[in-house]
This record gives sequence, structure tokens and C-alpha cells, in this order.
Amino acid sequence: MIVVSDEVREAAAVVALETTLVAHGFPAGEGLAVGLEAERRVRAAGAVPATIGVLDGKIRVGLSEEELARFDGSARKAGPRDLAACVVQGAVGATTVGGTLAICRAAGIRFMGTGGLGGVHRGFPGPPPDVSADLGELARTKMLVVSAGIKSLLDVAATLEVLETLGVPVLGFRTDTLPFFYSAHGGPAVPARVESAPEAARIAQAHWELEGGGLLLARPPDNSLDDVEPLIEEALEAAARNGATGQAVTPFVLTYLHEHSGGRTLAANRDLVVANASLAAEVAVSQ
Repeated sequence: MIVVSDEVREAAAVVALETTLVAHGFPAGEGLAVGLEAERRVRAAGAVPATIGVLDGKIRVGLSEEELARFDGSARKAGPRDLAACVVQGAVGATTVGGTLAICRAAGIRFMGTGGLGGVHRGFPGPPPDVSADLGELARTKMLVVSAGIKSLLDVAATLEVLETLGVPVLGFRTDTLPFFYSAHGGPAVPARVESAPEAARIAQAHWELEGGGLLLARPPDNSLDDVEPLIEEALEAAARNGATGQAVTPFVLTYLHEHSGGRTLAANRDLVVANASLAAEVAVSQ
């Protein structure tokens, strides 16, 4: 069921990349370019990218450019619950962070770069209650995920508390506070700060030797958009008016932000995705 490319299988350092960013995280046609640039940055840091998705009844770990181009807006958003159905029904499944983590657990991959981690949605416990599967998968998977913190459309403080409950270490990369995805400032304090990729790798290895699961390494965006919160509130209200729920909320909000920010959030999202992939590769080669 899981097909690992020869390059990924033979690599000493591997960085997993999701495909829902390619299919649903950017306007049509732009996601592929971002995905390819993330792969290029991983290679430049000395690791091998393992972009993951479901194609033709198989879970593919390591995609060619031609295969990656098939992940467009028509792809199913594939979290952990959706993988088996995508495989059996022959659907194109664009993996979320949680779906990618589930596959990496089976494939033995330990490092991943992404945009932002899912978590507790604003207004929890509902209606309806909404907590991302990313959190449970990260808790049970021996993996370090590099992201720009928690997705800012979520309840960041509540998500940090859930991660503490699940025993997931949260490390700030050269920061004392958890980034708000688009913004580097204003988040809650992180439990621990690290100054380098090798330091993060050593903490991850120690955590795994203690039989721990996943870790989150939060890297602040280089270009902080500190005025975007009111627009996020508008986007969430628009999502509610349009009946967007569950997995449909994030792509709706991202599209709204890109269209109403003059392209600033789009540029920031693109930059942080590839920067996080690069840092994940630096950690991977330091293991």
C-alpha cells in the first residue's frame, strides 16, 4: 500500500512534506511552484524531500514533479481517517499534517516541514467541537515537525495547552514565544528555546530515547504581519456565513486572506513554508 521512492529509501536524512499545501493552500497553479521550491530548499540543506500523497490506489512517499502536479483543487483533503478510503477508491489524496504524520510513522521518517500545525479551533467546544487530528498524530509519532507555530485562525493558547497535556515538547527556534503563523509576536511563552538545528536534533533524540512521541519546533516567520488579526476574524465570520466547517475552514480562510490582504498573506505563507522545510532539513542532517 505504501510505495517509497528509491531516493527516499536510500537517503540518510529525509524531510517529509505534505501535499494539501500544494492542492489547497495556494491559488490554482501556485501550489506546485511552492511545493517544488520547498523540495529544492530541502536538497540545498543536504537532505532528501519525501513529499507524500495518495495516487492511483497507493500511498506515495517521494513524488516526481509530474506526480506532484496532479495534486490540485480537485484532490481530496486526506487526514488520517481518509487515507484508507482514498487508497481503495483510487482518489487523489492530498495529505494534511496529520495524514502525513500517520504515513511517516509507518515509513519510519522522523522530520517534517510545514506551514502551521492544526489544533483547537476558536470557540471550542463548539458548536460543533473541532480539534485537528494533527495533535493526536503528533503525540503518537516519533517525529519533529517544523512549523510557523499554530495556524493563526485557531485558538493558539488552547492548542498549546492540549500539546502539554499530550506530552508534546514545543521548542521555539530563537524565540521565547510561540509564533502566530503570520505574526512572529504576541504568542504565549514556549516551554523551551533552542538556538540551532543541532540543538533541536539533540533534544528530539533525547525525547525519543525516553519513549516520547512527536515534537514541535516553532520558527517565527521572517516577515511578520502583525496587523492581520482583524482580517482573520473577518475571514472566520465569512466562513461561518458560507457554511464552511471541518476541513473546509482552512482553505476558505486562506483564500479569503490572500484576496483581502493585497497578496501579503500569500507571500508570507509561501516564504514560511519553504523556510520551515529548509530548517527541517538542517535538523535532519544534524541527527
